Amino acid sequence: MENPSPILNIVLVEPEIPPNTGNIARLCAATNSILHLVHPLGFRLDDKHLKRAGLDYWPHVLIKEHKSLKAFLEFAKGETLFLYSTKGKHIYTKATPKNNAFLIFGRETYGLPRDFLKKYFEKSFYIPMWGKVRSLNLSSAVAIVIYDAYRKLFNWG
Repeated sequence: MENPSPILNIVLVEPEIPPNTGNIARLCAATNSILHLVHPLGFRLDDKHLKRAGLDYWPHVLIKEHKSLKAFLEFAKGETLFLYSTKGKHIYTKATPKNNAFLIFGRETYGLPRDFLKKYFEKSFYIPMWGKVRSLNLSSAVAIVIYDAYRKLFNWG
């Protein structure tokens, strides 16, 4: 399949677990999406577990780093933001992403900062769960959301 023209931005706010970020980087390579990493990170970008999870796809991933959530918000000022959290307002299937939208996820142990989620609550979404878990693995959640977003952008069934 040719690289589709719509591009989405995956934003990880203070990710903590290297293999999750590596898997998400690989997902970004597979979908031609841009990966934004908001510091502080719970690992170094040269971490062997991070690199192993992304395998040989790292050259195909465009990564942008932001020194803080405040710096990221300044960078993305005026852009379309979608927040994903277990505490989101709407089910993820209700999101209507546009080209260049920013899909924002929080850190594994805490999620998104409460004040940030509160400020953008109308643009927040959740993935339903009915089993006995608090949340999905971060890379699983990103995969669910990004493919649903591209399905909508490309009108795939």
